[in-house]
Amino acid sequence: MEIILKTILGIMSSLFGYYFVADVLRKRKIFSEKSWSVLLGVGFVANFFDTLGIGSFAPLTAIIKFLKLVDDRFIPGTLNVGNTIPTVIQAFIFMTIVTVDPITLFSISAAAPMGALLGAGIVSRMPRHKIQLGLGFGLMVVALLILAGFFNLMPVGGEAIGLRGWKLVLIILISFILGAFQTIGLGFYAPCMAMVYLFGLNPQTAFPIMMTATAMLMVAGGIRFVKESAYDLKTSVSLTIAGVLGVLLAAFVFKSLPLTILKWVVFVVVMYTSAWMFISASRRYPDSIPIK
Repeated sequence: MEIILKTILGIMSSLFGYYFVADVLRKRKIFSEKSWSVLLGVGFVANFFDTLGIGSFAPLTAIIKFLKLVDDRFIPGTLNVGNTIPTVIQAFIFMTIVTVDPITLFSISAAAPMGALLGAGIVSRMPRHKIQLGLGFGLMVVALLILAGFFNLMPVGGEAIGLRGWKLVLIILISFILGAFQTIGLGFYAPCMAMVYLFGLNPQTAFPIMMTATAMLMVAGGIRFVKESAYDLKTSVSLTIAGVLGVLLAAFVFKSLPLTILKWVVFVVVMYTSAWMFISASRRYPDSIPIK
């Protein structure tokens, strides 16, 4: 199963790479005047923390807007195109260094892209702010449960590397729904962490699952943005180059993290995303950028 998943992701990312590189070579003479050092620094830091599960889209959007690096129309495409290769590398790294039951990894990771493909039309007609509020409350409850577990107030989390039976069926269904939600900017990282934690899986297993699912979604979206030239070329190239370096360094840090520290990372990510959902819902941004 894992080999099949890696093969599918490899073929998809190769296709994206072909379109992206061809577009860069064709348009390299019209690079913008923006500073390479600034763009590379932003890409490195964002993807370093993205690899640890923090997500890169939200901080990148804030930085890009503050520094006026990219026209607002091209921000979604720039983030998607520029971060696709780093996210694919994250997926391959975590599938290699984290032990996950192949059936569990394949089914949950594949369910999210299928949800995005089949459920986007339904979800797009739903009130975004209500979904954000619901997800925000749900994530906050999970964060509080994780916190309670730290102080032995109740048993949550676990050490399992795979699921079977009704638990596997249910988590696949939830992943499908979360994949559909991602198409309207609600993100996948934090909900996936929360889902894995609640089902008693080892927190580490969330990383190959969420990185692989997100990589498959981004590859498909990235090809579309490249074909439509709906992205900033120089910024995307910078995010890709520096992002790869940030991913490699963060993966080394991840391998050195004790399980207790990793659980605290999960808690912070889930709580942070819950707060972001409440803020986004209150402002009701129609074009909000997703948190990965």
